[in-house]
Amino acid sequence: MSMPYRRLGRSGLKVSLLSFGSWVSFGNQIDDDLAVRCLEAAREGGVNFFDNAENYAGGKSEAIMGRAIKTLGWERRDFVVSSKFFWGIYDSPNMANTLNRKYLMQAVDASLERFGLDFLDLVFCHRADPQTPIEETVRAMSDIVSSGKALYWGTSEWAAAEIVAAIEIAERHHLYKPVMEQPQYNILQRRRVELEYARLLEDYGIGLTTFSPLGAGLLTGKYIEGIPQNSRGALAGFEWLRPNFEDAANNEKVRALKAIADDLGCPLAQLAIAWCARNPKVSTVITGASSVEQLKENLRSLEVLERLDDDVMRRINEVAGQN
Repeated sequence: MSMPYRRLGRSGLKVSLLSFGSWVSFGNQIDDDLAVRCLEAAREGGVNFFDNAENYAGGKSEAIMGRAIKTLGWERRDFVVSSKFFWGIYDSPNMANTLNRKYLMQAVDASLERFGLDFLDLVFCHRADPQTPIEETVRAMSDIVSSGKALYWGTSEWAAAEIVAAIEIAERHHLYKPVMEQPQYNILQRRRVELEYARLLEDYGIGLTTFSPLGAGLLTGKYIEGIPQNSRGALAGFEWLRPNFEDAANNEKVRALKAIADDLGCPLAQLAIAWCARNPKVSTVITGASSVEQLKENLRSLEVLERLDDDVMRRINEVAGQN
């Protein structure tokens, strides 16, 4: 199956249904050489959207991706790239855990420098900032778009009410509105997308660039018997993921989901990615990989998509407790 492309919400921008993100892997598991090979394989598979963030590997992720793009010699018209701002990489009062104007204006410039690009296609407010007025953030993000340093802006893991507030402020002052949201979305984590965002998606047409379709690796099935060495769960700095991997109830569901995948003749990871892509409200499913082989395996999830009929979806929902 060839790669489908969907509009980013109600915008005119088209993104590949499956995209490639750098969280965890770039700078931790992927160096420059492997990054080139992964990006090349993704592009050959039809991927045109590459997701990143300022704080991934303390800025190294953006730099590695930027160097890989330069090495590959891609034309700027042929790919969509993003970054996200909030956490920061400098420990000073106005440079970390904030969405104030000073931080955002400096963050986008630093991101562009690391990427070696003239503009980013998408920029996200990586989390909400309760200490900065939403209007200040909206004006700053709108100015970034007006300046040409980014083409569209959006949010990540914001509450629906916060996104609506941002949209209404932008409309009131004739500013650029947020057009996309990047939430976690997978078989076991779906409440925000399917319930909280239901009216938001219907009324405002926000696009979804969903992350963690595999639950940070839980839905691969590799943690059923414990945490393997060299896995994400064993990486330094990611200890916070381990309780989720070691949860008995989660692993019981994973075993049941693996049985469904076995019946379909596909790996559990492909079933989980295809399940996310089946939702027409999702513009793109961000996948991650630490090897070219894993990346290609993830892209083959498209072959599973057409096998997810109503009966299979019912079985999945029963396992996940979503009857």
